[in-house]
Amino acid sequence: MITIKSITKFDKAHATVITIGTFDGVHIGHKKILERLINSAKLLEIESTVLTFFPHPRMVLQQDSNIKLLNTIEEKEMILSNLGLDFLIIHPFSKEFSRLSAIEFVRDILVNKLNTKKIIIGYDHRFGRNRNADINDLKNYGTTFDFNVEEITAQEIDDVSVSSTKIRKALAEGDVSKANSYLGYNYMLTGIVTKGKGLGRQLNFPTANIYIKEEYKLIPKNGVYVVKAKLNNSTVFGMMNIGYNPTVNGTEKTIEVNFFNFNDDLYGKKIQVDILERIRDEVKFDSINDLKVQLTKDQETATSLIAKL
Repeated sequence: MITIKSITKFDKAHATVITIGTFDGVHIGHKKILERLINSAKLLEIESTVLTFFPHPRMVLQQDSNIKLLNTIEEKEMILSNLGLDFLIIHPFSKEFSRLSAIEFVRDILVNKLNTKKIIIGYDHRFGRNRNADINDLKNYGTTFDFNVEEITAQEIDDVSVSSTKIRKALAEGDVSKANSYLGYNYMLTGIVTKGKGLGRQLNFPTANIYIKEEYKLIPKNGVYVVKAKLNNSTVFGMMNIGYNPTVNGTEKTIEVNFFNFNDDLYGKKIQVDILERIRDEVKFDSINDLKVQLTKDQETATSLIAKL
């Protein structure tokens, strides 16, 4: 898959079958649509293409929006690449772009820039300035500009929106198993390992503190989780705490991972942590020793759950 960071950089020598959307989470509902896109492109012997935007339109048009996304751009790119897509176009979304009229968007972007021969799009898709054009307008433009429009049904669109809602709700409640079942893969956190306060090492449970720069990334409910990561080309399991470390009166939210049977230096490295299961809520213990006793129990619980995978 080739990722292109602007419509203007796309080589229109490539004819495309295209779909448009945020595809946040790239979950099982999205995958049905993307499989249709990829199969259609193969039949027509042209390029399967997703057009998406960043920042998310709501971040630009509703500046007070506290929207949280399931994927960072980097995570989305990785997942889409694994599906076999030909092109991912991530176009910078701006107020100026949002003011394109429907005819300008179709003629100047879809036809003249992206050489679109077929669009696979939801029945409820709206586009153009103030979102005043719908799929019927798009079909009419297709007749004018010689491209086909394939409509995604209400049921399929409902599957997508229901899945996204359920994933967000499940993560907010800490139900990672449910979220993962809708995603079709393990929910992930990707960030840089930074130095912490060293409390974990004092307790003989050294942790990698993960800093996620993307503030829009949805972080699951505070608590302790079973996780895994690919480190030095090996799969390493561990347990992760999301929260404020109330036992030591912590004031900042942190994401800390204790990897089992792993001692290499990770400082400064970017790692991806897959979240497998939730063990418990974050708790304020009466003493550091009580916390250490609980961490030992957490490790035993995590090891037992890992053995069943």
